[in-house]
Amino acid sequence: MAPAVIQTCHVACCPNRSPNVVSWSKRGLIAFGTCHSVALYDPLERTAVTILNGHTSRVNAVKWVHREDCGPETELVSGSSDNSVILWTNVDGQYPSSVKCIGHTGPVCAVDAVPLDASQLLIVSTASDSTVKLWLRGDGGKVECLQTLSFGSGFMMDVSLALLPGSGVPILACGGDDSKVHIYIRHNEQFQRVLSLQGHEDWIRGVEWAARDGELLLASCAQDCSIRLWKLFAKAPPEEHIGPGEPALRLKEDVFEVAQNGTSSVFAMSLETVLAGHENWVYGVHWHPSYIKDGKVQQPLSLLSASMDKTMILWGPEEDSGVWVEQVRVGEVGGNTLGFYGCQMSPDGSMILAHAFHGALHLWHRNQNQEQAEWSPAVVISGHFNAVQDLSWDPEGEFVLSVGSDQTTRLFTPWKRKGCTQPTWHEICRPQIHGYDMQCLAPVGRFQFVSGADEKVLRVFRAPRNFVENFANISATPLELLLASNDTADLPEGASTPALGLSNKAVFQGDLISQTGKEGDGNYNSVSDQYKESHFQPLTLKAPPPEDHLLQNTLWPEVQKLYGHGFELFCLASDAARTLVASACKATKAEHASILLWSASSWRQLQSLPCHSLTVTQMAFSPDSRLLLAVSRDRTWSLWRRQDPAPDSTEPLFSLYANTSKNTAVHTRIIWSCDWSFDNKYFVTSSRDKKVIVWGHAASGDVVGQGADPIRPCSSVLDVGDSATAVAFCPFPCPDNSYLLAVGLESGQILLYKWRPGADEIPTDGDWSKGGETDASQSHTLLVKRLRWRPRAGWAGQAGQGPEEEEEAAAAACVQLASAGDDHAVKIFNVNRQALEQQGMSSG
Repeated sequence: MAPAVIQTCHVACCPNRSPNVVSWSKRGLIAFGTCHSVALYDPLERTAVTILNGHTSRVNAVKWVHREDCGPETELVSGSSDNSVILWTNVDGQYPSSVKCIGHTGPVCAVDAVPLDASQLLIVSTASDSTVKLWLRGDGGKVECLQTLSFGSGFMMDVSLALLPGSGVPILACGGDDSKVHIYIRHNEQFQRVLSLQGHEDWIRGVEWAARDGELLLASCAQDCSIRLWKLFAKAPPEEHIGPGEPALRLKEDVFEVAQNGTSSVFAMSLETVLAGHENWVYGVHWHPSYIKDGKVQQPLSLLSASMDKTMILWGPEEDSGVWVEQVRVGEVGGNTLGFYGCQMSPDGSMILAHAFHGALHLWHRNQNQEQAEWSPAVVISGHFNAVQDLSWDPEGEFVLSVGSDQTTRLFTPWKRKGCTQPTWHEICRPQIHGYDMQCLAPVGRFQFVSGADEKVLRVFRAPRNFVENFANISATPLELLLASNDTADLPEGASTPALGLSNKAVFQGDLISQTGKEGDGNYNSVSDQYKESHFQPLTLKAPPPEDHLLQNTLWPEVQKLYGHGFELFCLASDAARTLVASACKATKAEHASILLWSASSWRQLQSLPCHSLTVTQMAFSPDSRLLLAVSRDRTWSLWRRQDPAPDSTEPLFSLYANTSKNTAVHTRIIWSCDWSFDNKYFVTSSRDKKVIVWGHAASGDVVGQGADPIRPCSSVLDVGDSATAVAFCPFPCPDNSYLLAVGLESGQILLYKWRPGADEIPTDGDWSKGGETDASQSHTLLVKRLRWRPRAGWAGQAGQGPEEEEEAAAAACVQLASAGDDHAVKIFNVNRQALEQQGMSSG
């Protein structure tokens, strides 16, 4: 089989802000909803296995279908804000089969399922339409709605299904805003309420069944900060007396009768215990999934809980007394998070997982080599929890920087581990955590970048020494090479955020000593002493840091603020020499649509370039830094040429070289994106009108700006069938001297096209050919915001792993493409150019 043209190298994503959105299977895969998709993540391999795309709105609930035989799960249920439930079925390692259940009139917030036999599956879902629906997947694979339970004006927050011990009759538990747990039993193909358990004093957030020695345990958690354990068991005949005249002591029991096949059984439920250890709302409870196997208890029964107090607690009964006690408590101490939304546990009990209000996953691993097991944070997948607005590779192509509407800047790089041939990508640094939505960034050197947000101010950040040292460790790069590429004489050790400000303040070695000396004295000599900042602690990392370190100890100090724009920043660009930065903001008038040029050495504003009448949507400097290209919402582009500096100045000036107007514009809608070819001969524009056009000196084919003939379209108009929101020229030529372009669509798909310049002055339709496209699991689920090719050939993180000849061959065959989407994801693809040539390009 020929290798695929596009292979997914990495997906950076995180769970949605919903309590029931994460589920851990017995075969070790973690499923979680991320934006409109369901991600399957392998915590041992530390990679996203696949992305399931089928929902059209936010995924709120995910649940693996566990079977009594403890075999690997092959089915997964998900619920979404598109009011639907999807049953995913694994066939030959893939999930091609999905059945959508439509019936709710509001967002689905929780789901569960239980197998009735080898083919029949009972599914339950609850939604904000105040109903709980029960679905049955029959022998033919079709799913139909069996029953709808209505709760009037109330809402059920969570649901859980199980089978009554010894009878196989389905039992349903529902917990909601009435502070009660409602118990339903299936009778004559319908579910009937038999009990309403009282005791909680606030909304119930989670319920979950577990089997134990022929009985069922139900855990419920609520906003009253407590957890209640209820025991369900078959009712035995009442005992007469323990002794003469002494009645038996009994807890209060709720009794109900179950009829099946002409016989009836009596069951009872009673409160077993109340667990009070959390100090805030308890959002999630989860039973250890593998304590029973082959009908025998394999491990002690335990319960995991997660709370908004930023902790998880592992509960279990004492061996002698059977009293439930707290066994392990883990959590984060600092940071700006607001607690945990849910929790899960690995099949062997060695790892526990929580997902937080800000989307981050927190994973703890138990160290088995010590006499007393200790839990320590472990590496886990991470990513933005809102739309990713921009990204860029560093000049050496070793890491990717991204900014998003979640108000963060994140840095991703390959982690090269000993004994592993393939590095895995991870977030190793969060240079900026801001108070405004981030919109754009541009690198200025290898360890310096400029970012823009909705606050109208540009901020310049520079890497601290602690990051450079840790980056060398994680990426297996010699520290001497990194220090040689950056002026490190005056680098601070790290950065911290003052309590009353948004700027990242540099922390030097002397500051670390003074911080240590001040601790515990209790004397406040200034306002800054009373309102403590988040103190930076130097880290020596051999592996990517966990979430709490990312939040507090990986910030970059801010070195400059740039003022000049009157509205929210929208796009940024820097030249190849890293001497100039161009910026533009949102604009509805020509006076605000000017491009500002800044010096990357003095950070002075050099020039204002007026031309456009509406927002400039993207800019790009030519590879030789002579020209600046800008495209705009006004459907036109402008081209600015560098002039020699004035006699009394060393700073360059730019003048308008060419532009389109309303009369000469080819695009009829907003131009979203633009890019340059590697040889400076062409530039490309893409638009909402579904058109992609290559421009240049069509007659001569000269370098743009040096030809005598005017700039005009050099290609035929490529209609990609959807709004083209991002475009990028591959920085390397194809073997036949054609050009490779990536086009991102509003639908989330990414297309590869090969373009061959024609000999004729007027282009013909044969100049475009399609080379590949992302499939359903690779594509974004919302529009592609930005595409960036790696500036060097080959795969990031794999240099030095083989003979030079093999490395050169691999570099020639492969190049990487990074994409940012409105679906919160940063994706990195390996594009095999040899496979692209072998398969024979089909006509576009």
